[in-house]
Amino acid sequence: MLVVPDHWGEAPIAQDRAFQSRLRDWHGAGIEMFVHGWFHRDEARYGGGAAGFKARHMTAGEGEFLGLGHGEALARMRDGKALVEDILGSEVTGFIAPAWLYGPGALAALRDIGFAIAEDHLKVWSPADGRTLVRGPVITWASRSPGRIASSVAFAGIARHMLGPTRIVRLAVHPGDTTVPRLLTSIDATLARLLRGRTPGRYRDLLPC
Repeated sequence: MLVVPDHWGEAPIAQDRAFQSRLRDWHGAGIEMFVHGWFHRDEARYGGGAAGFKARHMTAGEGEFLGLGHGEALARMRDGKALVEDILGSEVTGFIAPAWLYGPGALAALRDIGFAIAEDHLKVWSPADGRTLVRGPVITWASRSPGRIASSVAFAGIARHMLGPTRIVRLAVHPGDTTVPRLLTSIDATLARLLRGRTPGRYRDLLPC
């Protein structure tokens, strides 16, 4: 479960005791918790180049950590980690940037902060030593427009077959996805296909013993 401390500056979990209680219940049931940015919203300004392309085409204003410098990225990571761990009473599993997008400042901050695990679209890695733990694309869905719904259903349909021989496959579901019947059907079909011969696992299982 990916936890945003203050989604778009409108939902601060630091003041929401009921939601904090739900987080503790989920965590107690065995759900791993990741810090997922701070605001989730990207307020940086981009020109051309790779970062500008990613900001325009890979997310709708959600790549919070794509344009942050090292100092600001480090502060948001540190504050998010402290807040979520204080709520849970235990360590978080790791950090995942909103939209899986990291700029150079965020990557440098990750090496300094002490998270055990991070991930992007194509891999899971250990920020402490840079070791890649798993390679391969994450299957995800998008519900913000009819076009995104159609393209994510098409990608999932292809991916669940092409990734069949892969030992470890990652799936990511957003809260909004669960409100779209077409996406729920695709999610169910993808899980049914990929669970053949596999056992659901935990991110911490990827770490060396």
